[in-house]
Amino acid sequence: MSPRLLLKRWIVFCCRLLCNIVYILRFTHLNVSPLTKSTDCSSLKMNYRQKKSGVLISLLLCIAVMPMFFSPSWNLSVYSFGPWKSSFCSCLKCIRDGDPWFREQIDASPEPFLPRKHSISENDFLWWKQEKYDFAFFNATVDKVFEMLPIISEDVEPRPDRCRICAVVGNSGNLNGSRYGPLIDLHDFVIRMNYGPTRGFEVDVGTKTTHRVMYPETASLLDHTTHLVFFPFKMEDFLWLLENVMILNPAFMKHVHQVWLLKKGAYPSTGFMALALSLMICDEVSVFGFGADSNGNWGHYFEEIKEQNFGTGYHPGTYEYNLIQQLHKIQKITLYKGH
Repeated sequence: MSPRLLLKRWIVFCCRLLCNIVYILRFTHLNVSPLTKSTDCSSLKMNYRQKKSGVLISLLLCIAVMPMFFSPSWNLSVYSFGPWKSSFCSCLKCIRDGDPWFREQIDASPEPFLPRKHSISENDFLWWKQEKYDFAFFNATVDKVFEMLPIISEDVEPRPDRCRICAVVGNSGNLNGSRYGPLIDLHDFVIRMNYGPTRGFEVDVGTKTTHRVMYPETASLLDHTTHLVFFPFKMEDFLWLLENVMILNPAFMKHVHQVWLLKKGAYPSTGFMALALSLMICDEVSVFGFGADSNGNWGHYFEEIKEQNFGTGYHPGTYEYNLIQQLHKIQKITLYKGH
């Protein structure tokens, strides 16, 4: 692994450590109390010193572990120390290492992106289609789409010489006040969904976007560095074209709904589809902006909540979030719960 990449991994580790310490301080007795008439100056000074000590401890830990990041024989991740060796990637911790159950889910998955020589089964098509079109018309339409679209493919399979770290950024209101922006921007891939903006929210959500997944109805103007990952839920979606489009495989969408979500809900949410995609194309995955906020609301960080306890609609939001927490528990992703 190159020194530049090792330095980047060390910076990511330090940012994660600092975020965790700030999170702990925010929700414990070390947190600074609100200013009131009865606030004692000495208690404010003490809380300030405690906060300052927490930040200082995190910086000292970062300095202490830095040599281990530049030693080729050690693996330092968020979760563990130990000898570094993986046949899947050059990351400090590869997502496909260990856990036979998780590996089985990944290995059984269809190709996530629809290939130019598409070959989905008629059973997959019947699960996917919602309208009168038949299988022959589907194949003919996709052929026409690929005649006009540039050939774009993502390198899905892991490689021993590659370490691809990804941030999947949802739109939950728990991002407000999180200050995750700098940490998010350190990732190689930053996957956002639908029309979640960055302008005006840079401190909490960052500025970088490499992939944006959405339905055609929610497409927005994208900059030239961003690929568009296309979720086709009906035939007309294939008639919508844009440069730099990647089309998700309907067979993969069916796999996520039936295998990962056990057919819960009408269909997976865009956010969970983006997470499932990241498990296929990334070597390390960090997840931001999923789940309810601290008040139990499922609103978006860029919208004012008008209805308290707003739900998740047709999506199995609670089930999806529990599964995300399970993936975090078995150390396959790193979940940042926000504010």
